[in-house]
Amino acid sequence: MLKVQNYENREASDEALRAMWAARKSVFVDLLKWDLPVLAGQYELDQFDNPHARYIILSGPDNEHYASARLLPTTRPHILDSFYAAFCEAGVPRGPTIREITRFCLDRSLRASERREARDALICTLVDHALMNGITAYTAIASEGWFRQVLEFGWDCRPLGPPRYAGKEVLAAIRIDIDRDTPQKLAAAGITTNHRGSGRGAD
Repeated sequence: MLKVQNYENREASDEALRAMWAARKSVFVDLLKWDLPVLAGQYELDQFDNPHARYIILSGPDNEHYASARLLPTTRPHILDSFYAAFCEAGVPRGPTIREITRFCLDRSLRASERREARDALICTLVDHALMNGITAYTAIASEGWFRQVLEFGWDCRPLGPPRYAGKEVLAAIRIDIDRDTPQKLAAAGITTNHRGSGRGAD
């Protein structure tokens, strides 16, 4: 079964956090070749992994990592305002009810069908978390390919400016507005949560 773990700051088991940070290193450093700090040769952490971060982790029964995301308050320094403010034509959205989604990570060990299940479950969990905690919008910086996928999820998503080059990569800043109708919009686009099985070994 998929296990949803929602951690304020670092109030999580060391095992769950280590699995998440190792997965982030595998995806963002090893696969995507991002220039990010690596701790002890195996964990990806940066300056935003601080007491203000919240982690949402989808894991298996033994804390094996399936998917995760980090949420940052926009009332404090975060990735969009610290590095990509110029990508937002009308300024970086900030406020106590706006969070930034960062390090959206799907484990590289998952098969294609498992990745889809984990992706959809993480998206739905992010929406549920927003509705339960008074969050009205998420912001993010996304690669052009991922940005096009996000637009197709059915929720209220819009670019904050035109896509722009950052080095050799084209990125876009986005805003996702969340309200009580968002879960139904996701479902209409085929984004649903399936916790009937972990996907490991499933057809």
